[in-house]
Amino acid sequence: MGEFVKNINRILVVGAGTMGHSIAQVFAQHGYEVDLIDVNKERLKKALNLIKSNLNVLSEFNKVNFDEITDIINRIHVSTDLTSIAPNADLAIEVVNEVPSIKKEVFMKLNKSCKKDIILVSNTSGLNIFEIAEIDNPERLIIHHWFAPPHIIPLVEVVKGPNTSEEVVKFSVDLLNSLGKKPIVLNQFVDNFIVNRIQNVISVQVYEMIAKGWATPEQIDLAIKTSLGIRLPIVGVVQTQDFTGLDLILDIQKRYRMNKRFPQIEQLVNQGRLGAKTGKGWYDYRGKTEQEILMKRDQKYLKMLKLLENIEAFEPI
Repeated sequence: MGEFVKNINRILVVGAGTMGHSIAQVFAQHGYEVDLIDVNKERLKKALNLIKSNLNVLSEFNKVNFDEITDIINRIHVSTDLTSIAPNADLAIEVVNEVPSIKKEVFMKLNKSCKKDIILVSNTSGLNIFEIAEIDNPERLIIHHWFAPPHIIPLVEVVKGPNTSEEVVKFSVDLLNSLGKKPIVLNQFVDNFIVNRIQNVISVQVYEMIAKGWATPEQIDLAIKTSLGIRLPIVGVVQTQDFTGLDLILDIQKRYRMNKRFPQIEQLVNQGRLGAKTGKGWYDYRGKTEQEILMKRDQKYLKMLKLLENIEAFEPI
């Protein structure tokens, strides 16, 4: 398979919905011929209209040359006939509904109709496709979990299965990098991967606050936008603890007798790695003083705040 996967020209995308049409668009933008398949003709028609609209918006921000839009669209070929189109694919991506039976059927068809040495990709957001898909040569099966809208969001979570070959993982990373994406590799399947796993915990708390009338949806969103929304793009969810102070976090865990205690925090504290104030925490700040670290953080915060205010991000869409 190694020699073959280096010569990919034609991409098969199965599913033309919210994610599928946009993933197809990204490949077409980078010069690939793309077959976009869906059982619903109206969905395919809608997909092409959305792709045109997406490209026009991207051109406003100089992400796409307006004069190239027609050529990009012409590289996307829509069809309802998976069986006849699949043999032409050099890479196949499944982007259908998150229903195990549907995904299983799609992979059965791909396994039967595609060439036996192409990589088969699932965009599942959390299903264990490695237990669902029944294919020959399972070392070629991998997850590329894109985020909506795929033509804008950089992250793609790459998840390997128990049989996925390292060659396929490396190829996936190289391919996604070439598309301008930021692939992050998970070495094994974990329910909901990274982002959805965190996002789902947040959602549970949001639903409780709304149900109990503690805050309105608008209040919750404004609270997050004007706090975490400024900080998270700069320090994420782990490094932010370095600025809180890991000793303080450990103290809070002990004081409130939290059900879950994390020995990693106690270990870091015992090593004197308290965060920005000691120059090391979860992150190593490589000899920078606390003042230098905080100054760099605050400069980025202020730039982010100014940007968000300029685009009126704190107002609902």
